[in-house]
Amino acid sequence: MKIAIINGPNLNLLGTREVDIYGGENFDTFFANLQKKYPAIDFTFFQSNIEGELIDEIQKLGFSVDGIVFNPGGYTHTSVALGDAIAAIITPVIEVHISNIFGREEFRKISHISAKAKGIISGLGLNGYELAIGYFIAKHT
Repeated sequence: MKIAIINGPNLNLLGTREVDIYGGENFDTFFANLQKKYPAIDFTFFQSNIEGELIDEIQKLGFSVDGIVFNPGGYTHTSVALGDAIAAIITPVIEVHISNIFGREEFRKISHISAKAKGIISGLGLNGYELAIGYFIAKHT
């Protein structure tokens, strides 16, 4: 089974960025622990602060992996193009947010991704990634 995790802008700063909202664990450590916990899954990970690079990665993987766990970060609320990229692929995408975007500023309640994604997990910290992986495992077996 192949699962891709794609993170958008500013998520490279996890562990140091607004720790009260996003927690103190950096994503590299979290990803290494996922790989150990699920050795049968072939994980890939990609992070970019650049919208076009995220689109390229979605298009590249969207026909060859079993699932994509995608945290679009701030692009959630602004990028029609990322939503269009998800609509154009066959791989199911779970949208994940570390914070509860519906409990924050009004502009964060708008997502250009959700309508194109298979589902959304929001507000459960890094556990949201693992819940999305669990969904793909259950669908694959």
